[in-house]
Amino acid sequence: LADSYVSMNEALRHAGAECGARILIDYIEAENFEEDPERVNTLKEYDGIFVPYGFGPRGTEGKIKAIKFARENDMPFLGICYGFQLAIVEFARNVCKLEGANSTEIEQNPLHPVIDLMPEQRKITYKGATMRLGAHKVIIKEGTLAHRLYGKTEIYERHRHRWEVNPKYWSILQKHGAVFSGMSPDRRRVEIFELPDKYFFFASQFHGEFKSRPGKPEPEYYGFVKACLDRKLGRPKPEF
Repeated sequence: LADSYVSMNEALRHAGAECGARILIDYIEAENFEEDPERVNTLKEYDGIFVPYGFGPRGTEGKIKAIKFARENDMPFLGICYGFQLAIVEFARNVCKLEGANSTEIEQNPLHPVIDLMPEQRKITYKGATMRLGAHKVIIKEGTLAHRLYGKTEIYERHRHRWEVNPKYWSILQKHGAVFSGMSPDRRRVEIFELPDKYFFFASQFHGEFKSRPGKPEPEYYGFVKACLDRKLGRPKPEF
């Protein structure tokens, strides 16, 4: 299992080395939270919750429960790609009160398709190497956590996805406190979602782990690990 997430594991360790912390990773079967919802309370034993990339419906409701637990208990949270999309679904359901909110990757016709297939992907029938792939520019909003982490207003990050945050729901998500601190240059696609009122709640559509190196950790991973360490040590919310 560790081999499936080797780039993410290494990115966490690079961040840990920068923070002077040893990283201990537990892999948790998200379906356990679907079978027994009370088991999500075992997450309180951890210093942070990380939901990585993935595909399809298996375990998604369990992942959403874990994200909800992180948000409600103000635990450091990092979501990458599918983890980013599921964080949007959780926020839409439980904060915006959009009952039936979901991704069309999981449910064909949800009541509120807050995550939907990108328009340019809808006519594609051949699935091989047809995702939105490779490095793309991301515009970062000043005064946000993302801006403090990256220290710049433009970054290039690698992507691999077909689904995106549905623009029809941007307004209601933002009205309830979601901050879209990273956008595509044409402002048509959300790249980073954060909740500034939380200790650390950060999710990105892109895969920052592919650029992480020893001595130069990827900012979103560094921010997550530092927040986990600071919270464990009883320190105030990190300002970076």
